[in-house]
Amino acid sequence: MSKLTQVYRRFAWAAALPVVLAALLWPALWNGFPIVYYDTGGYLARPFEGTLGNGRSALYGAFLALGIPLDFWPNVIAQAALVAWLVVLTLRVNGLGGRPALATVVVIGLCVLTGLPWYAAQLLPDILVPVAVLSLHLLAFQDEAIRPWERLILAAALAFAIASHMTILALALGLMVALALWRAFTPWLNLPRPTFRVAALPVALGLLLALLSNFLIAGRFVFTPGGTNFVFGRLVQDGIVSRYLADHCPDPAIRLCPFHDDIAKRSANGWLWDQDSPLYRLGGFETFAPEAQRIAVATLIAYPGLHARMAAKAALDQFVSFATGDEIVSWTWHTHSALEQFAPQTYPAFRAARQQQAPIDFSIMNTIHVPAAWLAIAGLPLILLAATRRRVPLRAAALAVTVLLALVGNAIICGALSNPHDRYQSRLVPLAPLAVAIAALSYRRRGARVPDV
Repeated sequence: MSKLTQVYRRFAWAAALPVVLAALLWPALWNGFPIVYYDTGGYLARPFEGTLGNGRSALYGAFLALGIPLDFWPNVIAQAALVAWLVVLTLRVNGLGGRPALATVVVIGLCVLTGLPWYAAQLLPDILVPVAVLSLHLLAFQDEAIRPWERLILAAALAFAIASHMTILALALGLMVALALWRAFTPWLNLPRPTFRVAALPVALGLLLALLSNFLIAGRFVFTPGGTNFVFGRLVQDGIVSRYLADHCPDPAIRLCPFHDDIAKRSANGWLWDQDSPLYRLGGFETFAPEAQRIAVATLIAYPGLHARMAAKAALDQFVSFATGDEIVSWTWHTHSALEQFAPQTYPAFRAARQQQAPIDFSIMNTIHVPAAWLAIAGLPLILLAATRRRVPLRAAALAVTVLLALVGNAIICGALSNPHDRYQSRLVPLAPLAVAIAALSYRRRGARVPDV
């Protein structure tokens, strides 16, 4: 490559970078402040209070605290830069690298067709869900194509993501089981064989980082609490707890018995977050967790068929729920309180942001995002079929299968172990159009040679 070509390429990448970052950050730029969520304040409070919150990673809270002096802009810029780098790296290892214009078009396309920028520009670890899946895939399938320093960044990103949310830990562990089976059945799958060891180390480090960060910040060598009550909330919503209480109350050993009529009318969110919920009248998350666990196990033994049906329904509901904008609202009382208390210098800019002035209308965006997601998800198995006919490279098919496994696993984890929300699936869905785009760009016409890698 000539010096002139090198200079031109560097200039092209330098010109592409701000465009790509602006595309990923446009919701925050339009808003005048990073997008916030109900849970943002819960994360931010963790390092200041030195306590563990239910489902709120202390490590991600410490990450947010670093951005306070500059109104959290470093946080969303870092998130967007990581996403952009991962997309560029994924294009490169699939034979589509060295083309800044193509990378820019792909990122802009993802920003138009999906809710990706709403997660990159948001003060929440949701963006780390696709980051974790893509990082794990690259480590497992493209180890020989990535440089040592890239491997380190991928491992660090995966470990940080796992320690930032228990859903990501569960998803990573599930994907590791899938990769182990994938390796075992590689001769029959006709797909690239994953490098299990390279991907397993960052997952183990993420697990350790989750424990260690909680110990350093809150003095407790435990995972982020709250999981039992999230599962219990789904059992409340599905009527399983109400049936159990009807069958066993009155019973002085079941403290929930006096609330039977209340429970029958509760949704999962009502159980978890309404201040008049029996959960809080019985002592809150940690105090009630042992009884929640006992009742959950007892209902599983008593009604296994009902459990299986409702869990499958919840997982299916989650798989098909991926509209953008779920609960991104103007009034997030706990985040208001946390910012005012722990980051008062950011509060004027936060209050002046568009999000705090009026509701955001996502209806027009979802006329694009939802059909695009459906088409992309439907395209994933077609990529595998095209690979068997040697129309696309096997590495593109491997990415499509990884994304499909992640979408299914995420739906099971978030739907069956919590309760379905559009947000849980929409944060991961952008990987489907990315996989389809890479397969389409790698497509070869009949008779053309296509590499097996």
